[in-house]
Amino acid sequence: MATTNPETLKVVKEFSRREVVFAVERVPDTRRLVFGGSDFKVHDIDLAADKPEARELGSHESYVTGIALAGVTAVSGGYDGRLIWWDLDARAKVRSVDAHTKWIRGVAATRDGKRVASVADDMVCRIWDAETGSKIHELRGHDETTPHHFPSMLFACAFSPDGRQVATGDKVGRVVVWDVESGQSTTTLEAPGMYTWDPVQRRHSIGGIRSLAFSPDGTRLAVGGIGKISNIDHLDGKARVEVFDWRNGERTHEFVDDKVKGLVERLEFHPAGDWLIAAGGDNAGFLMFLDLKTKAVLTQEKAPMHVHDTSFDASSGTLVAAGHNKIALFEITG
Repeated sequence: MATTNPETLKVVKEFSRREVVFAVERVPDTRRLVFGGSDFKVHDIDLAADKPEARELGSHESYVTGIALAGVTAVSGGYDGRLIWWDLDARAKVRSVDAHTKWIRGVAATRDGKRVASVADDMVCRIWDAETGSKIHELRGHDETTPHHFPSMLFACAFSPDGRQVATGDKVGRVVVWDVESGQSTTTLEAPGMYTWDPVQRRHSIGGIRSLAFSPDGTRLAVGGIGKISNIDHLDGKARVEVFDWRNGERTHEFVDDKVKGLVERLEFHPAGDWLIAAGGDNAGFLMFLDLKTKAVLTQEKAPMHVHDTSFDASSGTLVAAGHNKIALFEITG
């Protein structure tokens, strides 16, 4: 594993895109990326090539909002409610499943590639057999409406490192942790500071849990979103991250930075568990590195775009960030 110091972060390559890139995954042990976005398509690109060029794998019928890797197979989810399996070696579609009745917001896979989770605005998390595409569990534990009687949304999901738990997070700041084997909920956590009700200008609710990540040892669960918002059009709430000892229901960390505003769209732990990457944005973008030991912000940098997703590789000391009209490759050295 390369020594990585977040304060050395620098952009080494940028790739312009016409679409908004909502999801990106790095194929393990390669420089190959799989990504999708607002053009309805799933692409791959090899950053190790002399002249990297994106190639289309196939498409959905609406925005591609989630991608997860299960071995040599990529599973993409979109606003069309479908999950599509792609064989990356053959560059071919394997299967398409009508997975949800509303917009899919997130897709995740276990590290062993055996299970896939998807969440959508139908407020259901479904667990799938990655090899066959068959549904294993349907997890229902989030309210369909907010306390102010508006439709809620289920934005995020994440598996624990051992694949035994999956966490789901919704619009009102509620997180449910589920046992993957039984399909039963084990813990409910609340982060109400990430939910805003605007009774004056818009009369609707905004915010919510936008990102989740388990620590490498599985004991902590990081939750990302945005603090209270006064101007909806500019997402002027402070970027917000909370970390929980999820088994005991205890909030252990709270990061709210006056200098960074917008949604925390993506969270990733360093493999050693010492620090945490938080990425997102408002009209611009940011990358924050949060120290779990000191409970302080290690460093924060502007990103060249609003960031929707990242993929960090500690072995090479590189971070891929994807978002509005751009994919950027960062280097983090010792």
